[in-house]
Amino acid sequence: MKMYQPFALTLTALLLILSLSGCYTVPITGRTSLNLVSEGDEFQLGMQAYSDAKSQAKISSDPVANERVTRIGKKIAQVSHHPEWDWEFTVFDDPETPNAWCLPGGKVAVYSGLFPYAKTDGELATVMAHEISHAIARHGAERMSQQMVQAAGAAVVAETVANEHIETAKVVYGIGSDLFVMLPYSRKHEYEADRIGLIYMAEAGYNPNEALTFWKRFSEMPKGVNIEFLSTHPADENRIQQIKDYLPEAMAAYTNATMKTSSGQ
Repeated sequence: MKMYQPFALTLTALLLILSLSGCYTVPITGRTSLNLVSEGDEFQLGMQAYSDAKSQAKISSDPVANERVTRIGKKIAQVSHHPEWDWEFTVFDDPETPNAWCLPGGKVAVYSGLFPYAKTDGELATVMAHEISHAIARHGAERMSQQMVQAAGAAVVAETVANEHIETAKVVYGIGSDLFVMLPYSRKHEYEADRIGLIYMAEAGYNPNEALTFWKRFSEMPKGVNIEFLSTHPADENRIQQIKDYLPEAMAAYTNATMKTSSGQ
């Protein structure tokens, strides 16, 4: 009976945490996510990270780039599930970084290195809507919550396993939780942000088909081999196929948005 006690205690502790935790329903997908972080705390972390980024990176003074990012971003923010957030858009002058992100509360950054890959407004909207979707879906808070549960589980293992087996148990627990819980969830977040982002860009008036154009071009960017099982991001070919599967839903939203615009609604 004793040999099963540590694992029973671990399970009990994790179930207790989960029972006391809050849940969040992700817009559009309807998925229920674990959330132990308050929205207020999440916003404070986002504001601090945004402030730090602006103080450490070079902000672009290119009026064309700034106008483009702000215009596209505002359109997407307006159709998102949180148009009331205090949205801000910043372009960082970093030609070597093809990246963008959105922090909780609507703090959005686009790096100038992304522009060669996002040639049209629709392609840039693809990336910005994807990043905004991460924030709307509260993926960052969910990741933090998962890490809190993981840390609690590791602590319980350390307290309950016999001394001579503690280090082995920590290693096994770490590998199991990282490979089979943490990373798969990250890939799920990427796919979820792709789906939500396609709807947002469509409702903002950008053709979702341009997402395929962007991701195909981006997949040709020189980089190391992406082994999906050990990565937080989906392999390019899998992402492109999944986007194709999402397109009918997104195109319906785009058609509806276009009809509303043409009718003056």
